[in-house]
Amino acid sequence: MKCLLLLSVLGLAAALPYNNDDKIVGGYTRIEVRFGDHDIKVLEGTEQFISAEKFILHPKYSHYYLDHDIMLIERAHPVALNSRIQSISLPTRCDVAGSQCLIFGWGNTLNDGAATPIKEDDDKIVGGYKCAESSVPYQVSLNVGYHFCGGSLISTLWVVSAAHCYQRRIEVRLGEYNIKHLEGAEQFIASSKVIPHPQYDSSVLDNDIMLIRLKKPARLNTEVKPVSLPTHCDLAGTHCLISGWGNTLSNGVNYPDVLQCLNAPILSDQQCHDAYPGQITENMVCLGFLEGGKDSCQGDSGGPVVCNGELQGVVSWGYGCALPGYPGVYTKVCNYVSWIKGHLEA
Repeated sequence: MKCLLLLSVLGLAAALPYNNDDKIVGGYTRIEVRFGDHDIKVLEGTEQFISAEKFILHPKYSHYYLDHDIMLIERAHPVALNSRIQSISLPTRCDVAGSQCLIFGWGNTLNDGAATPIKEDDDKIVGGYKCAESSVPYQVSLNVGYHFCGGSLISTLWVVSAAHCYQRRIEVRLGEYNIKHLEGAEQFIASSKVIPHPQYDSSVLDNDIMLIRLKKPARLNTEVKPVSLPTHCDLAGTHCLISGWGNTLSNGVNYPDVLQCLNAPILSDQQCHDAYPGQITENMVCLGFLEGGKDSCQGDSGGPVVCNGELQGVVSWGYGCALPGYPGVYTKVCNYVSWIKGHLEA
């Protein structure tokens, strides 16, 4: 997110990240604005972390053309101004060509490849590994001209994903492994219906689950197979497989071409509530490692969490990626089997 401080109440940012496909939220209803940061990997004592209260996109913003690409962010409480945190003035005029300006940020530092200002060691999902080919045949890529979310094939006609990945029209890509190259096993099928859960709440990401009906049946083979729906809710300590093409860096950006995998345990309800006080509902489950270092990340949204051969979770949200004390939060699929089967059998 690009963010500048505007006065002491509002933040100004580019509108594009609001529509970007992020594990935290599809519409970024959960953003922590960090002020006074210099080295974003080290706490230096000058930082102020404040949750966002409201997001206001420009009413004429075009995601396709990026016209009117501006957004206001209202914080939950005012920032304390000091020598490290100050507001910037709004323009009194439009500057002319030739004016010298200052641009800054923590973005990519290479013009050919991906790198971060501080070198990262992570090179997988975050802390995971490259999946073996054909080992995750139920994994799908949701595409609108580019990969934006994951999903799980549950029958020849239906896919499960996250409600925060909703788009009116989606191309579902099955049999994918390297999403940048056609390898011969792919099937690209348009959606005929996209059905978010009727009680999906974007403000807290409760009921963050969605069904996609394909326009035609998928052809099943070694690269394309459905995953089973859960017969029960798995217990804490169960190890599960998470997969996706999301960001592989906890700080920085590196989106892989090849499908990434991560083995992670289900955490107890108490551990989940302790990590996110007041934010976990009965429809959410936490997986991962409280010490950090391994997690799903941006771009993995909607993807599968498979435990003992059953789809137990959908990648939903979390604070950052692989941060200590903040495990990933996933939609608890076992709570939705009746709802899913109701649509499959209709």
